[in-house]
Amino acid sequence: MAVTVFLSVSGLSAVASSSNLRRLTSASNHRLTAIKSVTSTPLPPSSGVQRSRKNNDENRATVAKVVENPYSKIESAQPDLQKSLSDFLEEARDFVGDRGGPPRWFSPLECSAQAPNSPLLLYLPGLIRHHKKLGEIFDIWCLHIPVSDRTPVKDLVKLIQQTVKSEYYRFPNRPIYLVGESIGACLALDVAARNPNIDLSLILVNPATHVNNFTSQPLSGMLNVLPNDIPTLLEDIFGFIKQGDPLTGMLDALSNEFSVQQMGGGMLRDLLAVSANLPTLSRMFPKETLLWKLEMLKSAIAYVNSHIYSVRAETLILLSGRDQWLLNKEDIDRYSRTLPKCIVRKLDDNGQFPLLEDGVDLATIIKCTCFYRRGKSHDHITDYIMPTTFELKQQIDDHRLLMDGTSPVMLSTLEDDTVVRSLEGLPSEGPVLYVGYHMILGFELASMVTQLMKERNIHLRGLAHPMIFKNLQDSLVDTKMFDKYKIMGGVPVSQFNIYKLLREKAHVLLYPGGVREALHRKGEEYKLFWPERSEFVRVASKFGAKIVPFGVVGEDDICEIVLDSNDQRNIPILKDLMEKATKDAGNLREGDESELGNQDTYFPGLVPKIPGRFYYYFGKPIETAGKEKELKDKEKAQELYLQVKSEVEQCIAYLKVKRESDPYRHLLPRMLYQASHGWSSEIPTFDL
Repeated sequence: MAVTVFLSVSGLSAVASSSNLRRLTSASNHRLTAIKSVTSTPLPPSSGVQRSRKNNDENRATVAKVVENPYSKIESAQPDLQKSLSDFLEEARDFVGDRGGPPRWFSPLECSAQAPNSPLLLYLPGLIRHHKKLGEIFDIWCLHIPVSDRTPVKDLVKLIQQTVKSEYYRFPNRPIYLVGESIGACLALDVAARNPNIDLSLILVNPATHVNNFTSQPLSGMLNVLPNDIPTLLEDIFGFIKQGDPLTGMLDALSNEFSVQQMGGGMLRDLLAVSANLPTLSRMFPKETLLWKLEMLKSAIAYVNSHIYSVRAETLILLSGRDQWLLNKEDIDRYSRTLPKCIVRKLDDNGQFPLLEDGVDLATIIKCTCFYRRGKSHDHITDYIMPTTFELKQQIDDHRLLMDGTSPVMLSTLEDDTVVRSLEGLPSEGPVLYVGYHMILGFELASMVTQLMKERNIHLRGLAHPMIFKNLQDSLVDTKMFDKYKIMGGVPVSQFNIYKLLREKAHVLLYPGGVREALHRKGEEYKLFWPERSEFVRVASKFGAKIVPFGVVGEDDICEIVLDSNDQRNIPILKDLMEKATKDAGNLREGDESELGNQDTYFPGLVPKIPGRFYYYFGKPIETAGKEKELKDKEKAQELYLQVKSEVEQCIAYLKVKRESDPYRHLLPRMLYQASHGWSSEIPTFDL
């Protein structure tokens, strides 16, 4: 409990060792200098931050390289690099040993390679573990409050506000992100309340909303009676900070040993890390600092709660399930209702400090909530960030049971009409529009999207129902189940977004049947529910996009629908839930008198079967280049539209016939084959 309180009220956070750090030497001039061996090149005083780079003549040479598919070896992908708690405490010694001074900004040199036009991210205070990955998409500045500093809250807010105004004046079209944990979240809200007209985005991690007096009063009394020389006593008694100390070496070895354990290792490793760095912790949190910051915390919370109605910035609140000391669920509910654009994301299995815990990746959370933007609002196309290899591996692992159980067979068609068991027949260069059939609940997506990335480095941008991107707080389902669509590049379906994607020469995935096809009813397997008139042909021809028709079969070999929307309408409780879900999602085909307009949003009742096999067949690409004028004629466009639909139906019919001759269609023969040939071996299929 004491450690929890100490970290909650502390204002110190280490990011990088001093040899990999850029910092501001004072709060007044905002000039940045490097430390130790890093060469610094000053910028004009008005530039705010100075970049430090190592001079390397080799980087000036242009070297032609063969670009490899980064996703081809996805199975061996390692977690994205983050600082461990042990690293944090080790590097914190450099901050503890500084010469004090006023609060100031610093920026890790590891964050100097961010993408062009990256937004500014101010972390309040410090940044733990996530700076390297965030530094690829943000320009990161971190606020360092020295241990001996006693700057009042109002002056800290003035410092942050001065920086925000200065950067907004320099780059008025660049959003500024304020990220704060606990008391840092209070500072962020305070600055946002004072600057409602500046384009801010807030990320608040377990924002401190109240102080539990039942805990804080005894803690304050206990701190008052502690002796002032605790840090020195700990060093004299334990000698942990001496290099080469046997006990330190033993704790480090145990920490490294437990770091590879999957169960309980994280907790034990962190416990050992704290034990090995106890004197450092005591110097980070001397008695005077803790007492002062406890009072600062109270005043910051009081001010924020009285000015919360002035905040106009969009807000992402990350809420741990096991934070009880500074967090009040009723206050968070009030924040979510009061703040105009607020997303609350719950981290049910995390404690007081989720950013210190394994399994929490702030950059990934930002992607999953569509909270990243470079302009005035989020653009699902230009602001999209490709998944890292480990993020793709996580998606594969999440769907491993389905993918391994169905052993997908993927066929494509070459230019000479030859059907091959590979994706060789798919165009490498965009724009390409993939048009096909939607299985129940989109079961076909995981295998198809990941295999295209692994085998051909083709990234499909799927057009999805807008409900996936709504982040509704009172949704009937956990919105985190839609994370996979956002990570993998899903885009709300609309004619404008199809236009923009094809203009960017993307590989676009379109299901004309949409929700009606993905949530079909009993006996409707492999039936297309497409609009009667063409909706995509002319926009494809405008950019000369190739249209690839495809079919998939296999859903009837893994499950059977026993409770569809017609059945659920006869059950009062399910009927009410279905009507609410349909209302929340919205009907994109409202007013359509055909069966396509009869879209119910519901979860079908499914009975699983012993899994069969999934089959995918990509037809020969249809060229539209040079046909823009011809396809402006509605009748010509309709002819091509019906041709695409017919080819999709032919692909499905082909697979339904051919799978009957597949000796490995069922699970047992596939398991026996892999048992004798290796579990990673490709399982044969029918003759082509």
